[in-house]
Amino acid sequence: MSLKPKSAEESRAEMTVRMFPSDANPAGNVFGGEILRQIDLIAGLVAQRHCKQNAVTASIDRVNFLKPVMVGNALILNARLNYVSRSSMEIEIRVEAENLFTGTRTLTNTAYVTSVALDNTGKPTDVPPLLIITEDDKKRFAEGEQRMLQRKRERKQN
Repeated sequence: MSLKPKSAEESRAEMTVRMFPSDANPAGNVFGGEILRQIDLIAGLVAQRHCKQNAVTASIDRVNFLKPVMVGNALILNARLNYVSRSSMEIEIRVEAENLFTGTRTLTNTAYVTSVALDNTGKPTDVPPLLIITEDDKKRFAEGEQRMLQRKRERKQN
């Protein structure tokens, strides 16, 4: 397996899912758990694209529910890597709801997911470094590193 650095663009993902009545409460609001499920799915996709091996969710944090998603909306998820350490990866997800009648898109959620690559024995294993190309990449990496350090501090306190 190559540990050649890879850009965030190489693993970026977009996913569109239509929301149905089975995804929502009687008032037509999509369950937060369904949105979290979709966030977890796309984060896993991005992580595995980057490391080319099994990756599992270690944490989902900083999830913000900004606006409701309604039955009939298309849920559009965009995900990209911000930060990579030895075996873990931070994936940022932005979720929009699209009203398919008007075409209007509304930012409904943001989240950060930490995924960890595992070897065949289930132990954390090295992942390719993140190639920093743009100033935006540099900013996202630095911010992601700070969030990772904060997560570690919080784990030590518990």
